[in-house]
Amino acid sequence: MLISKENRKKIYENLFREGVMVAKKDFNAPKHEDLDVPNLEVIKAMQSLTSKGYVKAQFSWQWYYYSATPEGVEYLREYLHLPQEIVPQTYKKQARPPRPAAAGREGAYRPPRGDRGDRDDYRRRDKPETAPGEFRPQFAGVGRGAPRE
Repeated sequence: MLISKENRKKIYENLFREGVMVAKKDFNAPKHEDLDVPNLEVIKAMQSLTSKGYVKAQFSWQWYYYSATPEGVEYLREYLHLPQEIVPQTYKKQARPPRPAAAGREGAYRPPRGDRGDRDDYRRRDKPETAPGEFRPQFAGVGRGAPRE
């Protein structure tokens, strides 16, 4: 498919900036959700990059998910004439705020290990091991063995 140079550049710039691209499987959509480019051109440009091994494609629930491979990043950098220092968003490390290790737990109440409350009663050793002799469970009305009326 012939794609104008300006549309191809928009697609490649967005792919390089984000590192990923998403496109709905709607070949008649007048434009892509994120770009001012026909959706069909986005899908076909990504299909071309996938066949060259520059992009990895995944399809799920009527959506195409594309992610740039390292070779694809190099190709896009060369195509867009970008310096080596610029990398896609997916290649950048996110700075995580430091977590307080145990600061939140310092003031929390913890009962002593020896105090188990009602659990000791539950695990008594002097309980009888079997049901009493007069115990007769009744399962009438449950399942396939229910009596017919």
